[in-house]
Amino acid sequence: MCGIAGYFNISTQTSPDYRQLECMIHQLRHRGPDGYGFYGDERVGLAHARLSIIDLEGGWQPIHNEDKTLWVIFNGEIFNYQELRKELEARGHRFSSASDTEVIVHLYEEKGEDCLADLNGQFALVVYDKKRGSLFIARDRFGIRPLYYSSHGASFYFASEIKAIFAADATIPRAFNPGVIQDVFTFWTPVAPETASRGVFPLAAG
Repeated sequence: MCGIAGYFNISTQTSPDYRQLECMIHQLRHRGPDGYGFYGDERVGLAHARLSIIDLEGGWQPIHNEDKTLWVIFNGEIFNYQELRKELEARGHRFSSASDTEVIVHLYEEKGEDCLADLNGQFALVVYDKKRGSLFIARDRFGIRPLYYSSHGASFYFASEIKAIFAADATIPRAFNPGVIQDVFTFWTPVAPETASRGVFPLAAG
């Protein structure tokens, strides 16, 4: 289990706010007690709290492709990453780590959003394409790994847990969503696409 969090500036460009990223990822330190990683530019901020399992020395995130135009943060496991790595290396991709995370960034380089069809695992992932100025977020087919999002002002926020989104900006509204009460008493949990916090939503599985 790891934690991921960050923001994407939809219509503005500003200097990277690492203090904001620190506030977000500190809320997820219980998910990744081995350390934090950050990346930011004028468009995006990415943060990762790591639980070291694969490639203890080299698997730190965010991780990038060869020319640093694609960046990824990831929570989960890719079960077929070794097979995918062999295929990608045969196509000329160069790896700098032995982690399953790096397979994602090279596979996205090859196939874009269609890369999900090749991933066998449980995951929540975020890919930032610096050339296109775009952000791609996704979850596994069954929604095993969590990922929440919210838009506020000119920014799009995302995180493994809702409290990290609220830590990003004190002006993000914090309001209870009364519509989920019936869900909680019936199913013991809010039913997607709602959460207990108004304006914060779970990314759909798949």
